[in-house]
Order: sequence, then C-alpha cells, then structure tokens
Amino acid sequence: MFGWMVMVSVALALGAIAPPAFAQSTAPSPQALDAQWSGARAMKDIATQLSFGRRGIGTEGHAKTIEFIKRELAKAGAAKIETQSWTDDNGGSPLHLTNVIGRFDLMRTNRIIVGTHYDSIIRAYADKKNPQGPMPGANNSASGVAVLLETACALSKLPPSAYGIDFVFFDGEEGPKSLGAGDPDWRALGSPYFAAHLAQFYPEQKPTQAIIFDMVCFKELKLIPDAASVSFAEGEVDRFWNIGRQVAPSVFSSTTPGHVIGDDQFALAKAGIPSFLVIDPWFNTTQDTIDKCSAQSLDAVGHTLLRYLYSQ
Repeated sequence: MFGWMVMVSVALALGAIAPPAFAQSTAPSPQALDAQWSGARAMKDIATQLSFGRRGIGTEGHAKTIEFIKRELAKAGAAKIETQSWTDDNGGSPLHLTNVIGRFDLMRTNRIIVGTHYDSIIRAYADKKNPQGPMPGANNSASGVAVLLETACALSKLPPSAYGIDFVFFDGEEGPKSLGAGDPDWRALGSPYFAAHLAQFYPEQKPTQAIIFDMVCFKELKLIPDAASVSFAEGEVDRFWNIGRQVAPSVFSSTTPGHVIGDDQFALAKAGIPSFLVIDPWFNTTQDTIDKCSAQSLDAVGHTLLRYLYSQ
C-alpha cells in the first residue's frame, strides 16, 4: 500500500475542500442493499488475485490482474471499460503503467469515483525474518480490488443511485521502486497521472467526490479516519463513518482522526475533488495471506459503501 505515514495533526497545505451534498434519490432499504453485497464472494476475488503470484509492476501477475479486473467489470455490466496506459520515465528506468476504469450510468454528469490500487510491492520489505521474500498481498492490495469488484457486481442488480459511479483501479500506488513505505522517495504514480488527465473522462465537470479503499480485509479490522482525508472531505468522512457505525460498530468504533496516510486520495484532492481514504494499515510482510482476511470485515466495508452510495 501506501508510501509513507507520519504522526501529525493536520493543517495541510492543500486545505479543506467542502463536498457538495448528494442529490435526492429513492434508495433501496439497507437490508436490500446488504443482500446484494457478499463478503464471501469478495474473498474469492482475493484468492483469484493471489493465484497470480507476484503482482508488482511489470510482472506476469500484474498483467493477469489487469485482465481479471476488466473481465469482472464486464460481467458486472459496466457501461464502459477503459484503460489509461503510459510510460513513467523513472529516471531512465521506464515503467509501463495502466489504470483501469469501469464506468456505470454514463448519462449522469454528477459522478463519484470509487478507487483502489491493484499493484503490489515487489518484496516483503517489512518482514524481519524474510525481507527479500515474496509479498502475497491479500490485504494489500487484493482486498481493495475485491471491494470494488463486488460493489460493481452489486450495482448490476440494483436500481441506479443518484450519481454515476466510476470504479478506478490505479497502477503504481506502491511507487517507482514498488516498495511502498520501504522507499524513502515514494510517490504514487497512477493517481497523479489520472488527476492530470481528468478532462479525458470528465470534460464537463469534475467528479463530486472520490473514495479510496486500501487494506480492508483484516480479521481484526479497525477503521479510523485518515487525518488528511478529514482535511479534504470532512463532511463525507463523517457521513461514511456514521453509516459504518450502524453497519459494524466494532469496525468503525472511532471517528478521531489518526495518522496522515499517503495514498491515492492526495492526488485527487489536489485536483479539486473532495477525497477520502478507508484503510486499516497492516504492513508489508510475508504474512499478508488470505487466512488473515475475513468475509465479515469485507461485509462491514462493502455494506457501508453501498449504503453510503445510496444515502440521501
């Protein structure tokens, strides 16, 4: 996952961005929404990604993940599936990167981004016993991908929400060395590129907001707001966590902002999109395996997201 984390109480240079209110819509009941989102199915999507092996930039597993995401978005009935490919010079060591975008309800000009990253770190740098070992990446990064794909599947069975939804799977979140926090010069790659080319997807108006998911399947999941996200989109953070406390009080137990966490919400917020991150950091070791994940944790996140997308 993310490249850096610092203890700080924020007064960020980017400043607070006030998100606009949702449009009114007739939403299915919370129970009807919950019935369409399955943590058990999301666990299967995690297992599929793990079967690809290492998923760092340029690996065979990375390419297989791209095709898997596109395939699942097509099954979910996305109105449009796009790829955004480019080469990052990376100081003379070029990296070939691809963002994947699945778009629903294209006729709606008011849109929301639901995002995650799909690239994985190249080795388990934080593992004290085996820092050169392979990084399985069940929580980081397969869980975020699973949440987005299951949400897309659920939307295919539900009436449209008040907003068009774009699922964006960012490449290169682990940075040019694919080491996440193990790289002192970490910088996200995919989300800044996407933010710099917003007009390609949003020629008339920017998305209303963006929600980023990362590391959300841990059995003992505890979600607290990222301090930067509170600065970027305080009202929406509050609303998401309030819904989360109704769904899973033990998971969304605290609304007190924690660390500032560098992730894809930064680039989108800098581009003027109110953006927040949903994450429970669990660092990068060889123990990031599917047995540490929980369908119940995924349900807590997925049910909260669906209710949030349909809330008025």
